[in-house]
Amino acid sequence: MPKTMKGPGIFLAQFVGDAAPFDTLPNIVRWAGDHGYKGVQIPSNEGKLFDLKKAAESSAYCDEVKGICADAGVEITELSTHLQGQLVAVHPAYDAQFDAFAPAAVHNKPAERQAWAVDQMLLAAKASRNLGLDTVVSFSGSLAFPYLYPWPQRPKGLLEEAFGELGRRWKPIFDAYEDHGVDVAFELHPGEDIFDGATFEMFLDAVGGHKRCTINYDPSHFLLQQLDYLAFIDIYHERITAFHVKDAEFNPDGRQGVYSGYQPWLNRAGRFRSLGDGQVDFTSIFSKLAQYDYDSWAVLEWECCLKDAEQGAAEGAPFIDGHIIRVTEKAFDDFAGGNTDRAALRKMMGIH
Repeated sequence: MPKTMKGPGIFLAQFVGDAAPFDTLPNIVRWAGDHGYKGVQIPSNEGKLFDLKKAAESSAYCDEVKGICADAGVEITELSTHLQGQLVAVHPAYDAQFDAFAPAAVHNKPAERQAWAVDQMLLAAKASRNLGLDTVVSFSGSLAFPYLYPWPQRPKGLLEEAFGELGRRWKPIFDAYEDHGVDVAFELHPGEDIFDGATFEMFLDAVGGHKRCTINYDPSHFLLQQLDYLAFIDIYHERITAFHVKDAEFNPDGRQGVYSGYQPWLNRAGRFRSLGDGQVDFTSIFSKLAQYDYDSWAVLEWECCLKDAEQGAAEGAPFIDGHIIRVTEKAFDDFAGGNTDRAALRKMMGIH
C-alpha cells in the first residue's frame, strides 16, 4: 500500500518560555493545536514541559503526557535530544559554550558532562518506547569540526581518529536503542561532525553501518552549504526517518559567500527564513519523499531572522498541510487499461 507522511507537526523548542501559552505542556500543546498542528516534537531537556527521567521509568507518566496532547488534538512526533546529543562529543574549544547545555554540577568537568549526556540519550530511548515512539531526533556532537577547513594542513590520521572516537562513543548508544526498537535521527548541521552526506557516511562506517543511525532531513542546512538537497533524498532516503521543514535563503554578493563573513544573522548571505519566505523548493522535496514512501512526520522547525515567531507558527501549519501529498492508490491511467493474459500479450507483439 502507498504511504502518506503525517503532519503538520511543530518543534516546540523555539517557542518555550516563561509566559503563557508557552510555559507548560498543556498550554503549549493547546496553542499548537489551535494553530492547526497535529503533532508536537518535544524538547526533552525542557523540564517545564517534560520530565525525561520520569518518562523513562513510568508508563503511567507517559500515558498522562499523551493524554494531555490528545486533549489538545495533537500527538507526539518525536522527542528531541539535540542538546544532549551535542554533549556526547565536545571539542575543548567549545567547552565553555556547551557547558550551558548541561547541569551546573558537571560544568568544567568534560568527562562527567559526557557521561551525563550519554545517560540522557539512554533515558530518551526508554522514554520513547514508553511513549510508543520509533525515533529520537538529535545532534552527533563534534571533535573534528574546528579542523573543517584544510588550512593549516590537517595532520595525517586526524579525521580517522576523530570519527573513530565518535563511533566508539555512539555505538553503545545505538545498541541500547536497538534493544528498545528506536532510531536516532541526526540533524546534519554545521558545527556537528556530521553535516552533509559525506560526513554521514564516514560516521556510518565508524559505527559499522548500524541500523539505528538515521537522518533527520533538514534542507535549510543543505541550501546554506549549496548542497543538492533533492539528490540527497535520492541517495539517503532509506536512512531518512524524520523531517524538519525549515526554509533558508542564500544570496552571495561581492563581499561574502557561504561563510558569511562573521556577520549577524540579519546580514548574512545565508539566512534561515520562515516557511515560504526562503528559497527551498518544498514542492519537489515533498514529492521526492512521497516517491520514496516516507510516512513519518513533517515537523516545522521555525527559525527566522526577520519574521515574528507567532506569525511564523501560524503560517507554518497550512504551508505544510498544503504540501503533504496524499499518495494515490491507483494509477491515473487505470481507466484506459484492460484485463489481459499472457496469450494476449504475446499476440500484441506478434510472438507465435
